[in-house]
Amino acid sequence: MKKLGFGLMRLPLVNAEDQKSIDMDMLREMVDLFLSEGFTYFDTAYMYHEYRSEIAVREALVSRHKRESFTLASKLPIVYLKEEADNEKYFNEQMEKCGVDFFDYYMLHDINRLSYEKAEKFNSFSFIQQMKKEGKIRRAGISYHDDAELLYQILTAHPELDFVQLQVNYLDWNHPAIQSRKCCETAAAHGKPIIVMEPVKGGTLADLPEEAEALLRGYAPDASAASWAIRFAASQKNVEMVLSGMSCTEQLRDNLQYMREFQPMEEEEYALLEKVVEMINESVSIPCTGCRYCVEGCPVSIPIPEYFALYNAEQQALNKGFSTQRTYYDNLIHTYSRASECIGCGSCEAACPQHLKVAQYMKSVAEAFERD
Repeated sequence: MKKLGFGLMRLPLVNAEDQKSIDMDMLREMVDLFLSEGFTYFDTAYMYHEYRSEIAVREALVSRHKRESFTLASKLPIVYLKEEADNEKYFNEQMEKCGVDFFDYYMLHDINRLSYEKAEKFNSFSFIQQMKKEGKIRRAGISYHDDAELLYQILTAHPELDFVQLQVNYLDWNHPAIQSRKCCETAAAHGKPIIVMEPVKGGTLADLPEEAEALLRGYAPDASAASWAIRFAASQKNVEMVLSGMSCTEQLRDNLQYMREFQPMEEEEYALLEKVVEMINESVSIPCTGCRYCVEGCPVSIPIPEYFALYNAEQQALNKGFSTQRTYYDNLIHTYSRASECIGCGSCEAACPQHLKVAQYMKSVAEAFERD
């Protein structure tokens, strides 16, 4: 397979404020173009787009193309399991929603310390192996969000896993909590191929600080910022596939342009990215990827990723007079709770793959947008 995968977590929308309003006409066009260029890998999950992504996959891909022409991956939502029987319940529901009788790749979703305990308690590892024996899964793995030490424990305890899906990007490569590099090295030491998620870190690496953008343009004038991020991930040892969440045909065409004939990064390019990381860390206040895992469990209904995105934009804004960000914040608080209404329960922090101190950051958001 070619190394670019179509991540189905950030699909084109008719209404940007409604995750269910997937633009199916544009998605069909994107799916057809992706396949026509020889790319085959599609990645979805149970909760993406408020439970609509798998249905969109069926309508845009599965019902319109021969099964042997594409590779489909999905994930068991460990967070929703209440008993062992739920493994089969959700798996069967996903097969029906996707319209398939097998998944090429299937993962236990969002494995970390808490979810790993739950997956062991409900025998989820054994379940996906059984589905593999029955031919309903071709390759079984985990989608992982934690440190290298736990990953080592899991891969040692479960050598039967065929692959791991890891968050890998140049901004997180040496991050002390996310540990992209160390996790890649751990997977490689266990002989596990790597599927990469968040190579552009939720769009952060596609919208760089002006100084960083100029640095990369100076070296490769025609290369997009996103192309640097995806090529970095695809260049790492044992990486089999790099997922990109593409929200429009323009983003797809850009990715296809440099991934048709993938060229690994050279040492000079790695050195440039190290400088870019320094520049980004100076400008991005809250490294949120916008995955939205934190939102559903919030007892006071705070739109955490939206507030963080506004806060980061506010910190980067050159004009400190009228604040467009505050206008959007004021719009949101008519529907949702204010940042200052965070009760510090910790449910969001337990769900956050980035291990962010959400309650602490909420105080900063409140200070930025709720002052008179």
